[in-house]
Amino acid sequence: MNFQEDIKNCLQILNNGGVILYPTDTVWGLGCDATNADAVAKIFAIKQRDEKKSMIILLAELNKVQHFAKPPSAEIIELIKNTNKPLTIIYPEVHGLAQTLINEDDTIAIRIPNDDFCKDLITAFGKPIISTSANISGENTPSVFSEISEAIKNKVDYCCNYRQADNNKAAPSKIVKWNADGGFDVIRE
Repeated sequence: MNFQEDIKNCLQILNNGGVILYPTDTVWGLGCDATNADAVAKIFAIKQRDEKKSMIILLAELNKVQHFAKPPSAEIIELIKNTNKPLTIIYPEVHGLAQTLINEDDTIAIRIPNDDFCKDLITAFGKPIISTSANISGENTPSVFSEISEAIKNKVDYCCNYRQADNNKAAPSKIVKWNADGGFDVIRE
């Protein structure tokens, strides 16, 4: 299925501070402009999530990380290159994002998706996009579109059509935190 119409519609919503429901390289996600504090607040409200709990942002390319956080070390780059599963890295020294996305320890979770739809959307938008699971905070993460509650679907500004019929069960990404000593800790396998 061609996803260009979805990208066009998503861009209109993102550019106007809205929230999209879209397929990511992992599970379906709620997304918005990660630099727009009002848009980010909408996602916290939809998810009924405490603002102290962080969310992941997506970037189209690894070389974009330096625009929003400390550039990755050689060890982190090697880890990213050698993984065969979607991988989210928690980076330090965050800047240029909505303040509510930045953890108390000045970190942000960033993933570079290996998914054509996500890459094309982020590239066309030109800014990072939030990627948080499409569920009310504390509820089970839906692994396919049909598992997403109507409460979530009814609160977004646009719901992508692309991959709605895909019933391949998806899983959240692996998450690692990059430490000050250069190493990393696995947060979620």
